[in-house]
Amino acid sequence: MDLHERFGLRRVINACGKMTHLSGAIVLPEIAEAAAESMKHFFVLDELQAAAGKIIADASGAESGCVTACTAAGITLSVAASMTSTSLPKVLQLPDTTGMSNRVLIQKGHCVNYGNPITQAIRLAGAVPIEVGVVNRCTLDELRHELERGGVTAIVHVESHHTVRYGWVKLSDVATLAHEFDVPVIVDGAAQDQRLRELISDGADLVLTSAHKYLCSTTGGVVAGRKDLVDAVYLQNRGIGRPMKAGKEAIVGAMAALQFRASQDMTAWTAEQDRKVQLVIDRLADLPGLTLSVDADPNGCPFSRARLTLDPSVANHTAASLDAVLTKGDPAIMMRAHHTDEGYLNLDAIELTDEEIETACREIRRLLTTN
Repeated sequence: MDLHERFGLRRVINACGKMTHLSGAIVLPEIAEAAAESMKHFFVLDELQAAAGKIIADASGAESGCVTACTAAGITLSVAASMTSTSLPKVLQLPDTTGMSNRVLIQKGHCVNYGNPITQAIRLAGAVPIEVGVVNRCTLDELRHELERGGVTAIVHVESHHTVRYGWVKLSDVATLAHEFDVPVIVDGAAQDQRLRELISDGADLVLTSAHKYLCSTTGGVVAGRKDLVDAVYLQNRGIGRPMKAGKEAIVGAMAALQFRASQDMTAWTAEQDRKVQLVIDRLADLPGLTLSVDADPNGCPFSRARLTLDPSVANHTAASLDAVLTKGDPAIMMRAHHTDEGYLNLDAIELTDEEIETACREIRRLLTTN
């Protein structure tokens, strides 16, 4: 079935990566098969989530886990869980937080927008985000000051390339300080599923990651962490979490994806990503006005991206104008355009076949050499 033709949709060559606005990831056959099989059956969802929790615990080194609609939902539900614990009356009271500690600390440089502001995800639970420090500097003393003021229910810490990349307090230090005050640390690690064990070992009490990015699953969010907090997250399904619940295909997909990851040869996977990046470099190497280099993943995940830096006085485009033209085509070639104002684009090859790499590079070459 050709869905693009059936519904009149443009085809997409995804040179941007695992992005929600491009529908996440291509679901791997092994995972799609498990998710499709789940659609033929009924389950007691509590039992299915409990089975998922065991797999998440094995994969992350955490005590427990559950599956929610997405990482964004996980942020709101984790903040809610920090306020209510497993008290059903409190769960039913939200988003009214009267009588509860409701201040959530977040470093100013972590106040990112991943489609909507993370501070809004905090407020959805009824909590009050407290931005600590300034954009390019936050200190342990400033975090301690806010903790000593009292009323803090959690600290939200973001692991993402979108955060300011310097001047902030690293996770292990945040966790050590927070635990002095018996305050949990919630980590937004939406694209950090490859670092789940690392983030848990650094002291995070809850880590939230996406099932539909590098895990290549159906849409869903993986919650891993302390059992008491995971239980409280899951209990939110009887309150404000009802619109954020995961269906059977999301839960089974996440389970299958984590099991597939456990058997995956990550060294070979990294080598394959390196090969595709080199193919991009080879295909574009001789273009005037284009400088090519390789960027490692800024979060320390085991892959890299090609960087295309344009000299507008020689090439026919700026980074921004090249991206705009590529995006409007059919197929639409979607580059990673976070740094166009700095004069470069990234080409993320993870979701590209060799044929798509050839097509994208051929179009870039045409645009940069046609007057």
